[in-house]
Amino acid sequence: MTNLFTHRSRIAAPADEVFCWHQRPGAFERLAPPWGKVEVVERQGGIQPGGTVALRQTLGPLKITWRLEHRDYIAGRQFRDCQLSGPFRSWTHTHTIEPDGPDACFLRDHIEYALPAGAIGQAALAGFVHRQLDRMFAYRHAVTAADLAAHRLYSGVKNMQIAISGASGLIGSALVPFLTTGGHQVHRLVRGRPASPGEIAWDPAAGTIDAAGLSGCQALVNLAGEGIATRRWTAKQKERIETSRIESTALLARTLAGLNPRPQVWVNASAIGFYGDRGEERLDEASRAGEGFLPEVCQKWEAATAPAADAGIRVVRLRFGVVLSPAGGALAKMLPPFRMGAGGRLGSGEQYMSWVALDDVVGAIHHTMMHDTLSGPVNAVAPHPATNLEFTKTLGRVLHRPTIFPMPAAVARLAFGEMADALLLASARVYPARLLESGYAFRCPQLEAALRHLLGK
Repeated sequence: MTNLFTHRSRIAAPADEVFCWHQRPGAFERLAPPWGKVEVVERQGGIQPGGTVALRQTLGPLKITWRLEHRDYIAGRQFRDCQLSGPFRSWTHTHTIEPDGPDACFLRDHIEYALPAGAIGQAALAGFVHRQLDRMFAYRHAVTAADLAAHRLYSGVKNMQIAISGASGLIGSALVPFLTTGGHQVHRLVRGRPASPGEIAWDPAAGTIDAAGLSGCQALVNLAGEGIATRRWTAKQKERIETSRIESTALLARTLAGLNPRPQVWVNASAIGFYGDRGEERLDEASRAGEGFLPEVCQKWEAATAPAADAGIRVVRLRFGVVLSPAGGALAKMLPPFRMGAGGRLGSGEQYMSWVALDDVVGAIHHTMMHDTLSGPVNAVAPHPATNLEFTKTLGRVLHRPTIFPMPAAVARLAFGEMADALLLASARVYPARLLESGYAFRCPQLEAALRHLLGK
């Protein structure tokens, strides 16, 4: 039996522009929902006829590989993906872009598919597959519309050559395809021997970098640094956290200052750990630094950019809040216990969590890169921070799970040591004053809507 699925929405951008967005590198990565573990393992050609792509999807212990071929290409209007091998008995996905006047179009995804195992597969899987397609294409169309709108704000700006360190991390993995689908060219800073012309070799620990590879780049985004919540904080781990940030930033600052021509802008990662544990105090970019290990690291991290700023480069120090994505970071760690109904508040639950959805991290980087009046510290947090208790209840409501198993502060300290007080129990009520003042429009300003978007709920 052949099943049919269609999702159609209006996009406020010309049809040709939307089609070009789909043709550029990174379109699949931008459209892949963050709750699904899907990766491109092989690609030959583009979306023109004969182009192929192999995808690997992880479902629990299973790894499923799809091979798809692109067919029936009509420039500016249509392309089709047909399964060569994979989990379905057959699968044909037609992407159609229909003009709706000069400045808008309708994006239509139409899928014809047959499930495996005949009548048994149809009875067991049809409803489940349709629901998954519904949530996936609602997400895809929302991302397409928002990405195109973000790029259209700066349609008069020439596409840039942009270098990115930390490109394979949680933020970099979303930022790179966002930029390439917008027409920019990305160069990745990599440790070890470059594997492609778009890679630039560097080794922060050794103090070496291919400065010539950075020549000609108009912008740099530095996302490098040891994760702060990946393991218990020993003296050695704290040293890695500090040196991984400061050495890499100092190396980039010296190198950029010596380039001719120099890049126009450098967006360097920092964190709201700058503010420390501040209770209910409302914090913005003018607030003083806090006390303790993380505030000290953040101050040194930001100070390491000084040589580049002194050389006339516009330097943005983007202070990230708790970045939300089911693909990694804090939310990914929370999901397993919460899905099992074992989630609950941490400590008193009164401490503030200044969170930000991953798409708004990407949006903030793009906005500060393009907005030439912004420099210095900029808070990358949503405008409505939540207490840990509010966050807990909201996540439970979105997942339809109870949240009745709190973790007392003493237990958190026993399990995580110093990191518990610095990350889990500390309170930072941070406000994105400079982003809002400069006109940035958040995609996900409210927590519940953000979680529903990120989790396909």
